[in-house]
Amino acid sequence: MTTTIKRLTVGKEVRDYIMIFIAMMSYCIGWTVFLLPNNITTGGVAGVSSIIYWATGIPVQYTYFGINAVLLIIALRILGMKFCVKTIYAVIVLTVATGYFTQYYHAHLLSDQPFMAAIIGSVFCGCGVGLGLSNNGSTGGTDIIAAIVNKYRDVSLGRVILICDVIIISSSYFVLRDWEKVIYGYVVLYVTAFCVDQVVESARRSVQFFIISDKYREIGERINREPHRGCTVIDAQGFYSGKDVKMLFVLAKRRQSNMIFRIINEIDPHAFVSQSAVIGVYGEGFDHFKVRTKKAVTKTDN
Repeated sequence: MTTTIKRLTVGKEVRDYIMIFIAMMSYCIGWTVFLLPNNITTGGVAGVSSIIYWATGIPVQYTYFGINAVLLIIALRILGMKFCVKTIYAVIVLTVATGYFTQYYHAHLLSDQPFMAAIIGSVFCGCGVGLGLSNNGSTGGTDIIAAIVNKYRDVSLGRVILICDVIIISSSYFVLRDWEKVIYGYVVLYVTAFCVDQVVESARRSVQFFIISDKYREIGERINREPHRGCTVIDAQGFYSGKDVKMLFVLAKRRQSNMIFRIINEIDPHAFVSQSAVIGVYGEGFDHFKVRTKKAVTKTDN
């Protein structure tokens, strides 16, 4: 059992790093192929790096890496080593990929269609940020701030990033002197935030199962072992037949639904199964509670 758990843990970690790599490549394409060549500002440290590049000519990868190094040192104590290690990995991947694309792959797509460049670039960037956050990593910058806020408050990640980045987008006017480009930057912010929320929320969506079967024990053991989800046995009674039955209650990630259905079908194809979506699941293996706590105020009599 211990060996199986370790194997699952290692497999999940490897999957996280692979998905973070894919996420950073998506962000890199959106930034360096669609936004940066068309003088369209994005948010976060990438936006700051872009503005400094347009003003001074300093390559974006150097500014991006330097600012994130400072932010990661600050975030280390708050977010923990696990988050920061993967974020450091993501920052390094994005820095190297950005350096390669800006130096050796001089693509300038949709130069005559800046609005389409803004839309497509922001979709790539938003999907990259969302995918990175879903796998315990990020591109750094305002993503770190958003992750800190989301850790303690039930606030949309995309909304936090949107608020933090408005100032960065607006300040690009002092370099570009073009309000049209600033407006495109606002479009990038909105589309990026929307894509972040869609990707992150899709990864967090959960489902619940009610399973009635005479082979409930075998089904429960398999669900415990393969998708590694807990089961609750509920004593029930058929209203029409009056027969006592055992019902399994299972909460799982939506992506695990097919595996659970496959297990049920293999063990008892005649089982009665109800599946439904749930708004939120909190506890071990799912999300953490995000509630405001009121501090007790004590009054002393003089």
